[in-house]
Amino acid sequence: MHCDYYDAGRCTSCAHMGQEHLQQVAEKVAQCQQLLAEFDGIDWVEPFAGAEAGFRNKAKMVVSGTTRRPRIGILDAEGHGIDLRRCGLITPGLQEALRVLSNLIRAARLTPYDVPSRQGELKYLLVTEAPSGELMVRFVLRSEALVPTLREHLPGLADRLPTLRVASVNLQPEHKAVLEGEREIPLTAAQSLTMEINGIGLHLRPGGFFQTNTEVAAALYRQGAAWASAAGPASVWDLYCGVGGFALHLAEGFGAGHVTGAGPDAVARQVTGIEVSQDAVASAELTRAERGLTGVDFVCADATEFALGSDPADHPDLLVVNPPRRGVGARLCEWMENSRIQHVLYSSCNAVTLAADLRRMPSLRPVKARVMDMFPQSTHYEVITLLTRV
Repeated sequence: MHCDYYDAGRCTSCAHMGQEHLQQVAEKVAQCQQLLAEFDGIDWVEPFAGAEAGFRNKAKMVVSGTTRRPRIGILDAEGHGIDLRRCGLITPGLQEALRVLSNLIRAARLTPYDVPSRQGELKYLLVTEAPSGELMVRFVLRSEALVPTLREHLPGLADRLPTLRVASVNLQPEHKAVLEGEREIPLTAAQSLTMEINGIGLHLRPGGFFQTNTEVAAALYRQGAAWASAAGPASVWDLYCGVGGFALHLAEGFGAGHVTGAGPDAVARQVTGIEVSQDAVASAELTRAERGLTGVDFVCADATEFALGSDPADHPDLLVVNPPRRGVGARLCEWMENSRIQHVLYSSCNAVTLAADLRRMPSLRPVKARVMDMFPQSTHYEVITLLTRV
């Protein structure tokens, strides 16, 4: 992939920019295998590498500059803006949306927030594109001062951006490196974007988490579902379930025949998803209702506290964990080690913390692993592993 921003030194965020994509993937696999080298007998499945450009379904852009000449992109070390509206990592639909939103800033006289002087209102634009092309646009503001202006200009924005489905304001009044605040103000009646993955419509609300790379996320869920299908569990818990990606795939028995070597489901599954975000739980429940699924429930709770407070008689046959970069942690690993759970699907975005967690669970051995190149041009990747009790 070629990037003019990178060549000009304006943005050096992509550490592997200019390197051949398959070589990037090979290096990520080698690093991951080295980090997990102490665990013998892992069957390494061929890595999944999707598109190397135009793959990001979300643009998190700092707004800087002036009302007449806004910059949408990132900040340099001094807090001044660098415009990245034509970033080659984001989808063409997001590039077009940022062009239209730049015109809106000028037309509506939305004052960009200036970090050095701590003046202005509009801090960030957070734009997400669904596989259908529909968009969610969130304006991160310092105060409510511009909310009436945005409401006034919303019909015009919808005319110029016909794929717009969800729009909202997020209030972040503090001067610190925090992307968004706790309060969300809806601007549109619709407050859910449908992210269709493998034919399953997952609902994303403002502030909700969804994998950045739609193509690789779909492959990740297919792989996890295939391994689960082969294990044939009667019961599954999905900790850190988010909007229900893994849980809903497993509840539908997805996976049989979708990946080479996957077998048919032997039993009906009881699936429980656990997620600390109430909005994410509500989104997962909406998809469940739309799909007419039975035997799947979602609980709003902290993953670790839910597990530690559970009755051993209720422990599932298979556990799914997809934690943040910090990993599962010592307390949950100790619980997993001492539980009756036979199989664990561990999806990690940080192989360093994955390795640390695996050391804490010697009775649960990784038997399969696959690197998923969720973040081309960077050093980051997702790795999914299947653990089996020995």
